[in-house]
Amino acid sequence: MQLLLKNGQVYQNNSFIKADVLIEDQKIKAIGKLNYSADQEIDVTGKIVVPGLVDVHVHYRDPGLTYKEDVHTGTMAAAHGGFTTTCAMANVDPVPNTPELIHQMMAHNRQIGVVHVYQYAPITADLTSDQLIDYQAMQQLGVCGFSNDGHGVQHGGTMYKAMQGIQAVNLPLAEHVEDDSLKFNGVMNEGANAEKLGLAGIPGECESSQLARDLVLAAKTGVHYHVCHVSTKESVEMIRIAKSMGINVTCEAAPHHLLLNDGMITTDDAYYKMNPPLRTAEDQEALIEGLLDGTIDMIATDHAPHADDEKLHGMVGAAFGITGSETAFSSLYTHLVKPGKCSLEQLIDWLTVQPAKLFNLTRAGMLRIGDAADIAVFDLDHPFKFSEADYLSKGRNTPFTGRELYGQTVMTIVDGEIKYQREKEL
Repeated sequence: MQLLLKNGQVYQNNSFIKADVLIEDQKIKAIGKLNYSADQEIDVTGKIVVPGLVDVHVHYRDPGLTYKEDVHTGTMAAAHGGFTTTCAMANVDPVPNTPELIHQMMAHNRQIGVVHVYQYAPITADLTSDQLIDYQAMQQLGVCGFSNDGHGVQHGGTMYKAMQGIQAVNLPLAEHVEDDSLKFNGVMNEGANAEKLGLAGIPGECESSQLARDLVLAAKTGVHYHVCHVSTKESVEMIRIAKSMGINVTCEAAPHHLLLNDGMITTDDAYYKMNPPLRTAEDQEALIEGLLDGTIDMIATDHAPHADDEKLHGMVGAAFGITGSETAFSSLYTHLVKPGKCSLEQLIDWLTVQPAKLFNLTRAGMLRIGDAADIAVFDLDHPFKFSEADYLSKGRNTPFTGRELYGQTVMTIVDGEIKYQREKEL
Protein backbone atom coordinates (compact mmCIF):
# COMPACT_ATOMS: atom_id res chain seq x y z
CA MET A 1 0.00 0.00 0.00
CA GLN A 2 1.37 3.38 -1.03
CA LEU A 3 0.18 6.74 0.25
CA LEU A 4 1.24 10.06 -1.29
CA LEU A 5 0.78 13.37 0.52
CA LYS A 6 0.95 16.05 -2.15
CA ASN A 7 1.86 19.74 -2.05
CA GLY A 8 2.37 20.11 1.68
CA GLN A 9 4.63 22.43 3.61
CA VAL A 10 6.98 19.74 4.93
CA TYR A 11 9.15 20.22 8.02
CA GLN A 12 12.77 19.41 7.16
CA ASN A 13 15.88 20.43 9.12
CA ASN A 14 14.11 23.09 11.18
CA SER A 15 12.42 24.75 8.20
CA PHE A 16 9.51 24.16 5.83
CA ILE A 17 9.71 23.25 2.16
CA LYS A 18 6.92 22.66 -0.35
CA ALA A 19 7.10 18.95 -1.11
CA ASP A 20 5.33 15.63 -1.47
CA VAL A 21 5.81 12.71 0.92
CA LEU A 22 5.59 9.13 -0.32
CA ILE A 23 4.83 6.40 2.20
CA GLU A 24 5.29 2.71 1.44
CA ASP A 25 5.46 -0.35 3.69
CA GLN A 26 5.04 1.74 6.87
CA LYS A 27 8.05 3.91 6.04
CA ILE A 28 8.85 7.19 4.35
CA LYS A 29 10.13 6.30 0.90
CA ALA A 30 10.66 9.74 -0.66
CA ILE A 31 10.34 13.46 0.10
CA GLY A 32 10.41 16.10 -2.64
CA LYS A 33 8.60 17.09 -5.80
CA LEU A 34 7.51 13.62 -6.86
CA ASN A 35 6.11 12.51 -10.18
CA TYR A 36 4.58 9.35 -8.83
CA SER A 37 1.23 7.57 -8.94
CA ALA A 38 0.40 5.98 -5.58
CA ASP A 39 -2.44 3.73 -4.45
CA GLN A 40 -3.86 6.63 -2.45
CA GLU A 41 -3.13 10.31 -2.95
CA ILE A 42 -4.17 13.11 -0.59
CA ASP A 43 -3.75 16.77 -1.48
CA VAL A 44 -2.50 18.70 1.57
CA THR A 45 -2.00 22.03 -0.16
CA GLY A 46 -1.72 24.81 2.41
CA LYS A 47 -1.21 22.39 5.30
CA ILE A 48 1.95 21.72 7.30
CA VAL A 49 3.34 18.19 7.35
CA VAL A 50 5.46 17.52 10.42
CA PRO A 51 6.88 14.59 12.37
CA GLY A 52 4.28 12.99 14.58
CA LEU A 53 4.32 14.89 17.86
CA VAL A 54 6.00 13.31 20.90
CA ASP A 55 4.59 13.59 24.43
CA VAL A 56 6.75 12.27 27.27
CA HIS A 57 4.08 12.83 29.94
CA VAL A 58 0.59 11.32 29.75
CA HIS A 59 -1.73 9.53 32.17
CA TYR A 60 -3.80 6.73 30.65
CA ARG A 61 -5.28 5.45 33.95
CA ASP A 62 -5.03 1.89 32.68
CA PRO A 63 -5.31 -0.47 34.54
CA GLY A 64 -7.45 0.28 37.55
CA LEU A 65 -8.87 3.73 36.78
CA THR A 66 -10.35 3.17 33.36
CA TYR A 67 -13.54 5.08 34.16
CA LYS A 68 -11.31 8.14 33.64
CA GLU A 69 -9.37 6.93 30.57
CA ASP A 70 -7.90 3.79 29.05
CA VAL A 71 -5.08 3.15 26.62
CA HIS A 72 -7.40 3.04 23.63
CA THR A 73 -9.24 6.29 24.35
CA GLY A 74 -6.06 8.00 25.51
CA THR A 75 -4.20 7.13 22.34
CA MET A 76 -7.20 8.07 20.19
CA ALA A 77 -7.02 11.47 21.88
CA ALA A 78 -3.29 11.59 21.18
CA ALA A 79 -3.87 10.89 17.48
CA HIS A 80 -6.59 13.55 17.43
CA GLY A 81 -3.97 16.01 18.66
CA GLY A 82 -1.28 14.93 16.18
CA PHE A 83 0.77 12.86 18.64
CA THR A 84 2.18 9.57 17.39
CA THR A 85 4.44 8.75 20.35
CA THR A 86 3.58 9.03 24.04
CA CYS A 87 5.13 8.00 27.35
CA ALA A 88 2.62 6.74 29.93
CA MET A 89 3.08 7.35 33.65
CA ALA A 90 2.97 4.58 36.23
CA ASN A 91 0.33 5.98 38.61
CA VAL A 92 -2.18 3.24 37.87
CA ASP A 93 -3.62 0.39 39.93
CA PRO A 94 -1.78 -1.82 40.47
CA VAL A 95 1.43 0.18 40.24
CA PRO A 96 3.66 -1.68 37.73
CA ASN A 97 6.50 -2.26 40.18
CA THR A 98 7.58 -5.74 39.02
CA PRO A 99 8.89 -6.98 35.68
CA GLU A 100 5.76 -9.12 35.30
CA LEU A 101 3.41 -6.14 35.68
CA ILE A 102 5.48 -3.96 33.36
CA HIS A 103 5.54 -6.73 30.74
CA GLN A 104 1.73 -7.02 30.94
CA MET A 105 1.27 -3.25 30.62
CA MET A 106 3.58 -2.97 27.64
CA ALA A 107 1.80 -5.83 25.86
CA HIS A 108 -1.55 -4.17 26.61
CA ASN A 109 -0.27 -0.82 25.28
CA ARG A 110 0.82 -2.47 22.03
CA GLN A 111 -2.41 -4.41 21.65
CA ILE A 112 -4.93 -1.59 21.99
CA GLY A 113 -2.88 1.59 21.59
CA VAL A 114 -3.57 3.63 18.46
CA VAL A 115 -0.16 5.36 18.67
CA HIS A 116 3.20 4.22 19.99
CA VAL A 117 3.13 4.06 23.80
CA TYR A 118 6.31 3.87 25.85
CA GLN A 119 5.91 2.96 29.50
CA TYR A 120 7.44 4.44 32.66
CA ALA A 121 8.21 2.26 35.64
CA PRO A 122 7.89 3.76 39.13
CA ILE A 123 10.82 5.05 41.17
CA THR A 124 9.52 3.37 44.31
CA ALA A 125 7.27 0.39 44.78
CA ASP A 126 3.95 2.13 45.49
CA LEU A 127 4.74 5.76 44.48
CA THR A 128 4.75 6.96 48.10
CA SER A 129 7.01 4.40 49.80
CA ASP A 130 10.78 4.35 50.21
CA GLN A 131 11.13 0.83 48.78
CA LEU A 132 13.16 0.85 45.56
CA ILE A 133 12.47 -1.47 42.65
CA ASP A 134 14.68 -3.50 40.31
CA TYR A 135 15.77 -0.80 37.86
CA GLN A 136 17.96 -3.09 35.78
CA ALA A 137 15.15 -5.58 35.16
CA MET A 138 12.86 -2.74 34.09
CA GLN A 139 15.50 -1.29 31.78
CA GLN A 140 15.93 -4.66 30.11
CA LEU A 141 12.19 -4.76 29.38
CA GLY A 142 12.40 -1.43 27.57
CA VAL A 143 10.82 1.15 29.87
CA CYS A 144 11.40 4.76 28.83
CA GLY A 145 12.31 5.99 32.30
CA PHE A 146 11.27 6.02 35.94
CA SER A 147 8.73 8.31 37.59
CA ASN A 148 6.36 8.51 40.55
CA ASP A 149 4.50 11.34 38.84
CA GLY A 150 1.58 12.49 40.91
CA HIS A 151 3.85 12.25 43.94
CA GLY A 152 7.24 13.68 44.75
CA VAL A 153 9.88 11.47 46.36
CA GLN A 154 9.77 12.93 49.86
CA HIS A 155 12.80 11.36 51.56
CA GLY A 156 16.18 12.66 50.44
CA GLY A 157 17.94 9.40 51.15
CA THR A 158 15.45 7.50 49.03
CA MET A 159 15.96 9.90 46.15
CA TYR A 160 19.74 9.68 46.44
CA LYS A 161 19.67 5.87 46.29
CA ALA A 162 17.15 5.90 43.45
CA MET A 163 19.35 8.28 41.46
CA GLN A 164 22.33 5.98 41.93
CA GLY A 165 20.35 2.96 40.73
CA ILE A 166 18.77 4.73 37.76
CA GLN A 167 22.04 6.33 36.68
CA ALA A 168 23.52 2.82 36.46
CA VAL A 169 20.92 1.84 33.82
CA ASN A 170 21.24 5.11 31.87
CA LEU A 171 17.57 6.12 31.78
CA PRO A 172 15.83 9.34 32.82
CA LEU A 173 14.46 9.85 36.30
CA ALA A 174 11.41 12.05 35.71
CA GLU A 175 10.46 13.76 38.95
CA HIS A 176 7.23 15.36 40.10
CA VAL A 177 8.88 18.00 42.31
CA GLU A 178 6.64 18.61 45.30
CA ASP A 179 7.32 18.82 49.02
CA ASP A 180 4.14 17.52 50.63
CA SER A 181 4.85 19.40 53.86
CA LEU A 182 4.50 22.70 51.95
CA LYS A 183 1.28 21.86 50.14
CA PHE A 184 -0.98 22.92 53.04
CA ASN A 185 -4.07 21.25 51.53
CA GLY A 186 -3.99 23.89 48.83
CA VAL A 187 -6.04 23.73 45.64
CA MET A 188 -4.55 26.63 43.63
CA ASN A 189 -1.54 28.92 43.68
CA GLU A 190 -0.93 30.80 46.91
CA GLY A 191 -1.58 34.49 46.44
CA ALA A 192 -4.09 37.30 46.26
CA ASN A 193 -6.44 35.46 43.92
CA ALA A 194 -6.63 32.42 46.20
CA GLU A 195 -7.41 34.74 49.10
CA LYS A 196 -10.08 36.52 47.06
CA LEU A 197 -11.76 33.20 46.22
CA GLY A 198 -11.40 31.94 49.79
CA LEU A 199 -9.31 28.95 48.72
CA ALA A 200 -6.19 27.44 50.29
CA GLY A 201 -3.03 28.14 48.30
CA ILE A 202 0.04 26.10 47.34
CA PRO A 203 3.25 28.19 47.50
CA GLY A 204 5.83 28.03 44.73
CA GLU A 205 8.35 26.87 47.33
CA CYS A 206 6.49 23.56 47.41
CA GLU A 207 8.14 22.94 44.04
CA SER A 208 11.38 24.88 44.18
CA SER A 209 12.54 23.60 47.59
CA GLN A 210 12.45 19.97 46.48
CA LEU A 211 14.00 20.89 43.14
CA ALA A 212 16.95 22.46 44.96
CA ARG A 213 17.51 19.25 46.93
CA ASP A 214 17.29 17.10 43.84
CA LEU A 215 19.69 19.21 41.78
CA VAL A 216 22.34 18.78 44.50
CA LEU A 217 21.80 15.01 44.42
CA ALA A 218 21.78 14.92 40.61
CA ALA A 219 25.12 16.72 40.56
CA LYS A 220 26.51 14.08 42.89
CA THR A 221 25.13 11.02 41.08
CA GLY A 222 25.24 12.11 37.41
CA VAL A 223 21.75 10.74 36.76
CA HIS A 224 19.69 12.13 33.88
CA TYR A 225 17.32 14.11 36.08
CA HIS A 226 14.20 15.27 34.21
CA VAL A 227 11.92 17.81 35.87
CA CYS A 228 8.24 17.33 35.09
CA HIS A 229 5.85 20.27 34.52
CA VAL A 230 8.06 23.14 35.71
CA SER A 231 5.78 25.94 36.92
CA THR A 232 7.69 28.69 38.77
CA LYS A 233 10.16 31.42 37.90
CA GLU A 234 12.45 30.22 40.70
CA SER A 235 12.52 26.68 39.30
CA VAL A 236 13.43 27.96 35.83
CA GLU A 237 16.29 30.00 37.26
CA MET A 238 17.62 27.08 39.32
CA ILE A 239 17.56 24.80 36.26
CA ARG A 240 19.30 27.48 34.20
CA ILE A 241 22.10 27.67 36.78
CA ALA A 242 22.28 23.87 37.08
CA LYS A 243 22.73 23.52 33.33
CA SER A 244 25.50 26.12 33.37
CA MET A 245 27.24 23.97 36.02
CA GLY A 246 27.06 20.89 33.79
CA ILE A 247 24.42 19.02 35.81
CA ASN A 248 22.62 16.46 33.65
CA VAL A 249 19.16 18.02 33.95
CA THR A 250 16.37 18.37 31.41
CA CYS A 251 12.86 19.68 31.93
CA GLU A 252 9.45 20.16 30.39
CA ALA A 253 6.73 22.77 30.53
CA ALA A 254 3.04 21.97 30.08
CA PRO A 255 0.78 23.90 27.70
CA HIS A 256 -1.51 25.04 30.50
CA HIS A 257 1.35 26.58 32.48
CA LEU A 258 2.61 28.33 29.36
CA LEU A 259 -0.80 29.71 28.34
CA LEU A 260 -2.74 30.25 31.58
CA ASN A 261 -2.09 31.87 34.96
CA ASP A 262 -3.86 32.15 38.30
CA GLY A 263 -5.14 35.63 37.48
CA MET A 264 -7.42 34.04 34.90
CA ILE A 265 -9.28 32.06 37.58
CA THR A 266 -12.31 34.24 38.33
CA THR A 267 -14.58 31.64 39.91
CA ASP A 268 -14.18 28.44 41.92
CA ASP A 269 -13.86 26.33 38.75
CA ALA A 270 -12.29 22.88 39.10
CA TYR A 271 -11.30 22.85 35.41
CA TYR A 272 -8.51 25.19 36.56
CA LYS A 273 -7.36 22.83 39.32
CA MET A 274 -4.14 21.09 38.40
CA ASN A 275 -0.89 20.05 40.05
CA PRO A 276 1.32 22.01 40.05
CA PRO A 277 -1.24 24.80 40.02
CA LEU A 278 -1.41 27.66 37.58
CA ARG A 279 1.08 30.21 38.85
CA THR A 280 1.38 33.98 38.38
CA ALA A 281 1.66 35.87 35.12
CA GLU A 282 5.32 36.49 36.04
CA ASP A 283 5.90 32.75 36.38
CA GLN A 284 4.14 32.16 33.07
CA GLU A 285 6.40 34.66 31.33
CA ALA A 286 9.48 33.04 32.89
CA LEU A 287 8.45 29.68 31.44
CA ILE A 288 8.20 31.15 27.95
CA GLU A 289 11.58 32.82 28.37
CA GLY A 290 13.00 29.50 29.57
CA LEU A 291 11.81 27.77 26.42
CA LEU A 292 13.27 30.47 24.22
CA ASP A 293 16.73 30.39 25.84
CA GLY A 294 16.90 26.58 26.04
CA THR A 295 16.57 26.23 29.80
CA ILE A 296 13.30 24.37 29.25
CA ASP A 297 13.93 21.63 26.71
CA MET A 298 10.48 20.53 25.58
CA ILE A 299 6.74 20.78 25.96
CA ALA A 300 4.78 17.84 27.42
CA THR A 301 1.04 17.83 28.04
CA ASP A 302 0.64 16.10 31.42
CA HIS A 303 -2.61 14.78 29.91
CA ALA A 304 -4.63 13.98 33.05
CA PRO A 305 -8.24 13.01 32.28
CA HIS A 306 -10.91 12.68 34.94
CA ALA A 307 -14.56 11.67 35.01
CA ASP A 308 -17.08 14.50 34.74
CA ASP A 309 -18.32 14.14 38.32
CA GLU A 310 -14.77 14.63 39.62
CA LYS A 311 -14.66 18.12 38.09
CA LEU A 312 -18.23 19.45 38.13
CA HIS A 313 -18.10 21.11 41.54
CA GLY A 314 -15.65 23.53 43.14
CA MET A 315 -11.93 23.00 43.61
CA VAL A 316 -12.11 21.66 47.16
CA GLY A 317 -12.58 17.92 46.82
CA ALA A 318 -12.10 17.92 43.05
CA ALA A 319 -9.36 15.93 41.36
CA PHE A 320 -6.17 17.65 40.22
CA GLY A 321 -5.55 17.55 36.46
CA ILE A 322 -6.32 18.82 32.99
CA THR A 323 -6.53 17.00 29.67
CA GLY A 324 -4.06 18.10 27.03
CA SER A 325 -3.49 15.67 24.18
CA GLU A 326 -6.19 17.04 21.91
CA THR A 327 -5.80 20.76 22.56
CA ALA A 328 -2.02 21.10 22.96
CA PHE A 329 -0.84 21.94 19.46
CA SER A 330 -3.72 24.21 18.50
CA SER A 331 -3.68 26.15 21.76
CA LEU A 332 0.11 26.58 21.65
CA TYR A 333 0.06 27.64 18.01
CA THR A 334 -2.76 30.09 18.62
CA HIS A 335 -1.33 31.73 21.74
CA LEU A 336 2.43 31.47 21.18
CA VAL A 337 3.13 31.37 17.44
CA LYS A 338 0.40 33.62 16.07
CA PRO A 339 1.20 36.49 18.48
CA GLY A 340 4.91 36.17 17.62
CA LYS A 341 6.12 34.88 20.99
CA CYS A 342 7.94 32.03 19.25
CA SER A 343 8.29 30.67 15.72
CA LEU A 344 6.43 27.70 14.28
CA GLU A 345 9.76 25.96 13.81
CA GLN A 346 10.57 26.35 17.51
CA LEU A 347 7.19 24.97 18.53
CA ILE A 348 7.63 21.90 16.31
CA ASP A 349 11.13 21.37 17.73
CA TRP A 350 9.85 21.44 21.32
CA LEU A 351 7.12 18.94 20.47
CA THR A 352 9.13 16.52 18.31
CA VAL A 353 12.91 16.67 17.99
CA GLN A 354 13.79 17.56 21.57
CA PRO A 355 11.66 15.04 23.49
CA ALA A 356 12.60 12.25 21.09
CA LYS A 357 16.31 13.05 21.35
CA LEU A 358 16.49 13.58 25.10
CA PHE A 359 14.46 10.45 25.91
CA ASN A 360 16.30 8.41 23.26
CA LEU A 361 13.10 7.59 21.37
CA THR A 362 15.03 6.81 18.23
CA ARG A 363 12.06 6.02 15.99
CA ALA A 364 10.39 9.38 16.65
CA GLY A 365 10.82 13.09 16.12
CA MET A 366 11.97 13.52 12.52
CA LEU A 367 10.84 13.03 8.92
CA ARG A 368 13.58 11.14 7.11
CA ILE A 369 13.64 8.71 4.21
CA GLY A 370 13.66 5.19 5.60
CA ASP A 371 12.15 6.19 8.94
CA ALA A 372 8.80 4.99 10.22
CA ALA A 373 5.99 7.04 8.68
CA ASP A 374 4.75 8.77 11.83
CA ILE A 375 3.35 12.05 10.55
CA ALA A 376 0.95 14.81 11.57
CA VAL A 377 -0.78 17.26 9.22
CA PHE A 378 -2.20 20.55 10.56
CA ASP A 379 -4.37 23.32 9.15
CA LEU A 380 -3.05 26.67 10.37
CA ASP A 381 -5.40 28.93 8.43
CA HIS A 382 -8.94 28.17 9.53
CA PRO A 383 -10.27 28.95 13.02
CA PHE A 384 -12.23 26.30 14.90
CA LYS A 385 -13.54 25.55 18.37
CA PHE A 386 -13.57 22.38 20.42
CA SER A 387 -16.95 21.35 21.74
CA GLU A 388 -17.24 18.69 24.43
CA ALA A 389 -18.58 16.30 21.78
CA ASP A 390 -15.34 16.62 19.80
CA TYR A 391 -13.09 14.98 22.39
CA LEU A 392 -12.02 11.38 21.92
CA SER A 393 -10.62 11.20 25.45
CA LYS A 394 -13.00 10.13 28.20
CA GLY A 395 -11.92 13.28 30.01
CA ARG A 396 -13.27 16.68 29.02
CA ASN A 397 -11.68 18.59 31.89
CA THR A 398 -10.10 21.53 30.09
CA PRO A 399 -10.84 25.25 30.00
CA PHE A 400 -9.90 25.40 26.29
CA THR A 401 -13.33 24.10 25.22
CA GLY A 402 -15.20 26.72 23.21
CA ARG A 403 -12.21 28.97 22.58
CA GLU A 404 -11.34 30.02 19.04
CA LEU A 405 -8.16 28.23 18.00
CA TYR A 406 -5.99 27.70 14.93
CA GLY A 407 -3.92 24.65 14.06
CA GLN A 408 -6.54 21.93 13.77
CA THR A 409 -5.31 18.40 13.16
CA VAL A 410 -6.13 17.29 9.62
CA MET A 411 -4.54 13.85 9.74
CA THR A 412 -2.33 11.67 11.93
CA ILE A 413 -0.41 8.77 10.40
CA VAL A 414 1.22 6.02 12.48
CA ASP A 415 3.48 3.47 10.76
CA GLY A 416 2.05 4.58 7.42
CA GLU A 417 -1.59 4.07 8.44
CA ILE A 418 -4.06 6.92 8.88
CA LYS A 419 -5.22 6.76 12.50
CA TYR A 420 -7.09 10.06 12.59
CA GLN A 421 -8.52 12.17 9.78
CA ARG A 422 -10.61 15.31 9.96
CA GLU A 423 -14.10 14.56 8.72
CA LYS A 424 -14.40 17.50 6.34
CA GLU A 425 -12.35 20.31 4.88
CA LEU A 426 -12.99 23.78 6.24
